[in-house]
Amino acid sequence: MKLTFEVKRFKELSALELYKILRLRAEVFIIEQNCIYQDIDDKDQKALHVIGYKNEEIVAYTRLFDAGQYFENPSIGRVVVSQEERKYGYGHDLIKASIHAIDTHYKDHKIKISAQKYLKKFYQSHGFEQVGEEYLEDGIPHIGMIRI
Repeated sequence: MKLTFEVKRFKELSALELYKILRLRAEVFIIEQNCIYQDIDDKDQKALHVIGYKNEEIVAYTRLFDAGQYFENPSIGRVVVSQEERKYGYGHDLIKASIHAIDTHYKDHKIKISAQKYLKKFYQSHGFEQVGEEYLEDGIPHIGMIRI
């Protein structure tokens, strides 16, 4: 089954959508990855939110920033697919939808991400290349990556 995607600004999110997005992020980034960090960081209000639905449930999500809002270039962050849905390859659909949303809304093709190091090949398959050295972010090895 294919996901359906919607792109929304923060003020367009319903309370229930926001709740489900934050729940999904907490399930993966805090509980599954056992990483204590401040997920609610006052940046969601500036972001575009790419939401992947399967049977009306939110199973995939990213947030996007225009150039200068987070990095020098537009960026994709909080990339998440629910654990039970990853086996279907929805991460690839999510990244494609996020790249398309940046092209559409920000009219820019150069995208910067801060990627968990173990996902380097995944992001390379979408045209991203590593820039700079590995670093720790919230105790997890990350690398900067750019897509031109």
